Amino acid sequence: QVQLVESGGGLVQPGGSLRLSCAVSASFHSFNAMGWYRQAPGNKREMVAVIISGGSTNYADSVKGRFTISKDSAKNTVWLQMNGLKPEDTAVYYCHADQLMSSGRFEYWGQGTQVTVSS
Repeated sequence: QVQLVESGGGLVQPGGSLRLSCAVSASFHSFNAMGWYRQAPGNKREMVAVIISGGSTNYADSVKGRFTISKDSAKNTVWLQMNGLKPEDTAVYYCHADQLMSSGRFEYWGQGTQVTVSS
């Protein structure tokens, strides 16, 4: 069973920065995409940033230019660097992995880490 463990959330003032980490219990070679999603109270879970196996990235319009997703396959870790944080970035952030195997397609989620942006 693949496990994803997030860390790095917390309380930060508007304009501040946080770096989220996601440690994955399996080799990155089996995943075709890794990403970060978030869910604020009363809202649907939304995509924040995705990185494809080849290294291409995709961001939600609301975070472009402020957030950066990256990965280190040797460390089985994905990061989300968040700069210029705004109160509307407050949410639970989830790490996600998409795995395409000969036996089918599988999705994995972490337990989530809370990010609160407030003065």
